[in-house]
Amino acid sequence: MSIPTALPFSATVVGQHARDILARDRSRAQKLLAGVNPHGPARTHFHQLRKTRHHGHHGGGGGGSDAPPPPSDPPTGGTGVDVTDAGVTYTASVGVGSPATDYTLLIDTGSSNTWLGADKKYVKTSTSKSTGGEVNVSYGSGSFSGTEFTDTVTLGPELVIASQSIGVASTAQGFSGVDGILGVGPVDLTSGTVSDTQTVPTVVDNLFAQGTISQATLGIFYEPTTGANQTNGELTFGGVDSSKITGDVSFVPITSTSPANNYWGIDQTVTYGNNTTILDSTAGIVDTGTTLLLLATDAFQAYEKATGGKLDNTTGLLTITEQQFENLQSLFFNIGGTTFELTANAQIWPRSQNSTIGGQEGKIYLITADLGSPSGQGLDFINGFGFLQRFYSVFDTGNTQVGLATTAFTDAETN
Repeated sequence: MSIPTALPFSATVVGQHARDILARDRSRAQKLLAGVNPHGPARTHFHQLRKTRHHGHHGGGGGGSDAPPPPSDPPTGGTGVDVTDAGVTYTASVGVGSPATDYTLLIDTGSSNTWLGADKKYVKTSTSKSTGGEVNVSYGSGSFSGTEFTDTVTLGPELVIASQSIGVASTAQGFSGVDGILGVGPVDLTSGTVSDTQTVPTVVDNLFAQGTISQATLGIFYEPTTGANQTNGELTFGGVDSSKITGDVSFVPITSTSPANNYWGIDQTVTYGNNTTILDSTAGIVDTGTTLLLLATDAFQAYEKATGGKLDNTTGLLTITEQQFENLQSLFFNIGGTTFELTANAQIWPRSQNSTIGGQEGKIYLITADLGSPSGQGLDFINGFGFLQRFYSVFDTGNTQVGLATTAFTDAETN
């Protein structure tokens, strides 16, 4: 495939108070902990995606007795779509229909349905086909219900999907400043969301099934935020953009631990500094739909003690003094035998963006927060917004694995 193409998408900036962000993240975490989706990426095998090349609209993974293939590296290359950081969320402009109407959709690796109609209403064209299906999807921070259509979806000049399943919202709650969701999680997360069908192919599934991409993979690259309404990321469908990484991609299989294995779940150990264990080896998820870095309550308390951070009543986040920041040690994430370092600078909210979360100018806020439940629950961390801005991530459906790599911004002194 060709080297990813940069596509300059705009976004709507959605400012949210830190307390609202934290409440949304925790609500989402509790929904994920509940294991509301019964299947995970490990249940969606490569040969099942291959079958969608020859089957109809409602193909896709629903289990199977074959063991998944061993992890392997997807090829470099692919086709890119720019992602815009809208203060606390990432969105992309997506065209639907012919001629296409552009919609601003939230990019979410923790869900798999693509839907629209929250802010901007659906514009039907000659490619819009109603399936008669009813769609209902619930998130930790909201929900939508409506009807299923298939339509032409345009992610970029080289990324046009024919007959993509989309939900058209008749009601949507908990969404502001976006038109809907671009779900890029595993296909099995669509289970039970559309009436009279088991699962529906995701945008990644259909790009692969229609031969547009050679691997059912999604690479995500972000730069740390320096300003609102800033185009600072890229989605790469079907490969890895080698120009965005500074080392090899390290892959790990999806965790076997439930409920983390319902999503893009991995096992990791978290250490503060050289010898303070914050979280023993346990399962959690990598998730673009979560803003903060969430740790199980006991792990968060260990981090709070290690850093000397104090809970800020206004924002609900930990704050530290300038002197404490100078002494702040790195967080080390051991994932599959590879260590990823989250530097002191990467552990704080961008100080230039304090106003977007209702914070005070000049204060230092930490991005690590309490997940809201103790460790040992099968989903003990969520590596969200802050983590993903420092590493390139690869979500590989075909080989049921997650990959991470360092970038030029891993050690950036941005915040």
